[in-house]
Amino acid sequence: MASLTQLLGMTVPPVALQLECSVDVDVSPSFAWNWRTDIQNWVDPPAQFQLDGPFASGSWGLTRFPGQEPLRWQLRDVRPTSAFVIDMPLDGAVLSFEWRFEPLSNHGTRMTQRIVLSGDNATAYVNQVRAGFGSTLDDGMMRIAEALVRAERSMHRDDS
Repeated sequence: MASLTQLLGMTVPPVALQLECSVDVDVSPSFAWNWRTDIQNWVDPPAQFQLDGPFASGSWGLTRFPGQEPLRWQLRDVRPTSAFVIDMPLDGAVLSFEWRFEPLSNHGTRMTQRIVLSGDNATAYVNQVRAGFGSTLDDGMMRIAEALVRAERSMHRDDS
């Protein structure tokens, strides 16, 4: 029996690597979304980030590292308050950063980042992506979660 993608004449690029981490954060989903989609909050030295246009599907951005050519990426599948994807085109491959924001029953948010390396030439990048993200994804997500909590607390202090 043919799959849905075969019936529709679509091809799915092969996935060479997938990394995923979820953290539960004690902030509201709307706060988590608004904070995370404000590129000024993307702090990951020595990387610097730039977004050309609104935080919306189709907008392009750059990641700059000292002494290297900028890396271009594009926002895709932006669904306000719930998810977005950043696609970084590579030679014959795509590195995708998929973010999801799920409400928890106690005012909190489950924030998930999945990194997917796919495409016909994706295996050429597996070692580099694994070295760059495999050992740092969990710690990075925890740092983002902690920064979110600090930002929300700071906002509430400023309101009083």
